[in-house]
Amino acid sequence: MNLEKHEDFFQMVYQVVRLIPKGRVTSYGAIAKYLGTARSSRMVGWAMNAAHSQKKAVPAHRVVNRNGELTGKHHFATPFLMAELLEKEGIKVVKDKVKNFEKHYWEPMKELEL
Repeated sequence: MNLEKHEDFFQMVYQVVRLIPKGRVTSYGAIAKYLGTARSSRMVGWAMNAAHSQKKAVPAHRVVNRNGELTGKHHFATPFLMAELLEKEGIKVVKDKVKNFEKHYWEPMKELEL
């Protein structure tokens, strides 16, 4: 993938992540699937790792792995910030995992029209 396509993909990821409502979470794989690249969940993770560099805020704390685990927490200013941001939005986090993950899960394929 050339650098331009890489940057375009990241921008598409950021557009989707900005649509996740407060108090909801989604997974890297769900975003990849929505963008038509179901096997690119790792690339979505890379985009989240770089999200802090965007001028317009990207709520990267709302993106977790398929089991609801805060696998991206080490890319925040502190290892606890991701959980703190989720808890401020009403999502309980226990041992770095979203409690009642299914209740808070936001599915882009269902919530957004292609």
